[in-house]
Amino acid sequence: MALHLLKLCVGADSIDDLRDWVAERCLVAVAAGLEPHSSHVTRMVPKRMEELLDGGSLYWIIKGQLSARQKLLDIKTFTGGDGITRCELILGPEVIEVAPAPRRPFQGWRYLDADAAPRDLSASGANIEDMPDDLKRELAELGLL
Repeated sequence: MALHLLKLCVGADSIDDLRDWVAERCLVAVAAGLEPHSSHVTRMVPKRMEELLDGGSLYWIIKGQLSARQKLLDIKTFTGGDGITRCELILGPEVIEVAPAPRRPFQGWRYLDADAAPRDLSASGANIEDMPDDLKRELAELGLL
């Protein structure tokens, strides 16, 4: 069973903001002759890399709501110029909306078991991608999404 990561998405006010940033990073990767992807650098290196790379995703929390995910393609460790070891999470190009769920802020990242991961909104059969984020958030709080 896949293991996932949970992370705050700092700087994005909506899923569309995240999608725009990911699209820009994918264009940069393609221009460099690489497969389209985005990446996120974090200081802590996950110890359970094998489980994460077995179908895991990075779930993003945007404005206090677990909102979207990106597939984890690879995890690379490196040492920066300051001598500190860091971790680069290589993420797939698609930002997938998930059923919104409220989450409190935290530092770093957390593991998320597959059975606790929210379902993809596209799996519900309803076409709610065009619905405003505030409305989705409110419907999720009411237990209707």
